[in-house]
Amino acid sequence: MADIEQPDDPIDDKPMPLLEHLVELRKRLMWSIVAFVLAFLVCYYFSNRIYFFLAEPLATVLREQGNPDPHLIYTQLYEAFFTRIKVAFFGGAFIGFPVIASQIWLFVAPGLYRSEKRALLPFLLATPVLFFLGAALAYYFVFPFAWRFFASFQSPTGGGGVPIELLPRVSEYLDLVMKLIFAFGITFELPVLLTLLAKVGIVSSKGLKRYRRYAWVGMFVVAAVLAPPDIITQTGLALPLIALYEISIIAAKMVEPKPVTV
Repeated sequence: MADIEQPDDPIDDKPMPLLEHLVELRKRLMWSIVAFVLAFLVCYYFSNRIYFFLAEPLATVLREQGNPDPHLIYTQLYEAFFTRIKVAFFGGAFIGFPVIASQIWLFVAPGLYRSEKRALLPFLLATPVLFFLGAALAYYFVFPFAWRFFASFQSPTGGGGVPIELLPRVSEYLDLVMKLIFAFGITFELPVLLTLLAKVGIVSSKGLKRYRRYAWVGMFVVAAVLAPPDIITQTGLALPLIALYEISIIAAKMVEPKPVTV
């Protein structure tokens, strides 16, 4: 049986043939592509500055360890060019995300009831905020500790008088940085995911509490897979995940359907 629209919970959608829905979808996709391409071009123009910003934590650590002129190298002719492309793609995804998310919302929202829009809007607003918080944690807290740990294996004399010096490649460094930033950003979406599941009744706050110990172990497993193989970075990811899981339990309790009493 089809759902009956309630007078106090209107829906803004109107019957549309399939072709019109496809035209609307094409319009939203075009706006999303245009937003990403423009952001990509701007970020490519400023790719050197963006890369310098991403490399600053490593440069700071190397200066602390007695290297007055830290630098990164590339060993293939095309490596520096494709690194700039990756930087531009990385920056374009960050800058273009709000526009792309708004286009998705504009396509989906007309088919939602007013109560559904009110329920989803906080999650839409929290998603980019949590992602940027995770990325900021990685950049300002995890990177300095992790890079300091890896750079500590340098040796001015080395074995047999042969010095061991860190000469990071630009592409490998950028790949590691992007992996960590996206890993921290995506894992920080845990409260949004669990709260949404609780709202629709798939999970409950009691169930999340019951499996808390297993979830904590799972957080360290996830951190071990996503983070580099050092205990500082892995702990730096696992502990915030545990805190976010506890926040998710509170949020789930607030939004989960209440039991109907007869």
